[in-house]
Amino acid sequence: MTEAERKLWAKLRSRSLSGAKFRRQVPIGSFVADFASIEVGLAIEIDGGQHASAATADAARSAVLEAAGFRVLRFWNNEVLVNTDGVLATIARVLDECR
Repeated sequence: MTEAERKLWAKLRSRSLSGAKFRRQVPIGSFVADFASIEVGLAIEIDGGQHASAATADAARSAVLEAAGFRVLRFWNNEVLVNTDGVLATIARVLDECR
């Protein structure tokens, strides 16, 4: 895991955020989501700098995840590292919307 993934995982594991059960490295279709709550239908992707030039591939990946019934949230590594509380607030809000 990247530093950003480790930091976010520490906040998501053990039902720590809004009581939602998250797993990491979850196979969904032909992709592996960084984190996902199966019970809520939420996939979270943490993107590094290499994704800046891969917008088309990321859109295709999101389309597959959405077709499998997941809402997809994407955050940049830097965003997770610098604004962890903001990222967690966004995830918590979406969790509430998905329930």
